[in-house]
Amino acid sequence: MLKLPNTPISIFTVMSKMANDYQAINLSQGFPNFPIDVRMTEIVARLAKTDIHQYAPMAGYPPLLEKIAQITSDHYHRKVNPSTEILITAGATEAIFATIQAFVQPQDEVIILDPSYDCYEMPILLSNAKPIRISLKEDYSSDFEAISQHLSTKTRMLILNNPHNPSGKIWTENDFIQLEKIIENYPDLLILSDEVYEFITFENKHISINTREKLKDRSLIVSSFGKTLHLTGWKIGYLIAPENLVKEVKKVHQYLVFSVNSLAQASINEYLNVFHIEEVSKLYHQKRDFFQNLLKETAFELLPCEGTYFQTASFQNISDENDIDFTKRLVTEFGVATIPLSVFYGNQTDLKRIRFCFAKDDEMLMKAAERLLIIK
Repeated sequence: MLKLPNTPISIFTVMSKMANDYQAINLSQGFPNFPIDVRMTEIVARLAKTDIHQYAPMAGYPPLLEKIAQITSDHYHRKVNPSTEILITAGATEAIFATIQAFVQPQDEVIILDPSYDCYEMPILLSNAKPIRISLKEDYSSDFEAISQHLSTKTRMLILNNPHNPSGKIWTENDFIQLEKIIENYPDLLILSDEVYEFITFENKHISINTREKLKDRSLIVSSFGKTLHLTGWKIGYLIAPENLVKEVKKVHQYLVFSVNSLAQASINEYLNVFHIEEVSKLYHQKRDFFQNLLKETAFELLPCEGTYFQTASFQNISDENDIDFTKRLVTEFGVATIPLSVFYGNQTDLKRIRFCFAKDDEMLMKAAERLLIIK
């Protein structure tokens, strides 16, 4: 008996393969194509010659845990214990998987807000639990009435993604007030807050659950050095939660990966002595504006992008095709790979929208825009 018989190959794998097969410009998968900071490569080269190659402690490299605690204090004014309230993980995906495995029991329900990233549902199904997928509104704001209607004593967890992939939407103060109100009668409900793009926001500042007094003691917050430091291939993330929650996730983590790459952790720890996290939003703010300016003469309708390095666009004035067929034609006929948004919905909602990744160098973005300009 197969556990995941209906699980297809990820759309990110499909589109990246198509981009390679057709020599298309790949704006689909979310990773930067520009070099990492030379200061980081120098740190890695130097540390690689030291005695740093054996297992790191299960919970993480202690100096890096201290750095994360300081970052959390500096940005969110939350004091966390580095030895008991932080866990270094093999990317944010492992943090999400381990958290769901640690707390979700068979027959539990877990709320996912669609469109949603594809790594949320699988660990729920592997727990023999039930994913409850609730669509966001068309402007990607949360439908708190629908969420409230689906809450019950069976609801074990609510998964949030803020800043939101794929839409680039960020939560407001009012959003959190509404959330706090509707879950106050469900004390056993946990929040899994995916905040991997927390340092990539633009006009408005990211509001983290780290700052919410009514929520943080029942929340597990996931962050990503891969996203923040442009090191997606290193797969280094971390989890922040109260000690009683982190303790349970560690039980899964120790048998899933045990510990995370020691050289990578030590290198990130040292790099944070010279790198200022505020630089990240400035970089991507410039790239967002540059890319939006390039696309303003195209037939695409650009939706607001408040955070992340993704730009969502509507093609409803271009074609009546479904979004999967349209994105495939973009690759084969125009040489640009993107992601259709219907794949982020449990019911494959098709709003005639696609997602571009603008975490690319200016030359690649300009070449892609030239090809997109001819689409009518």
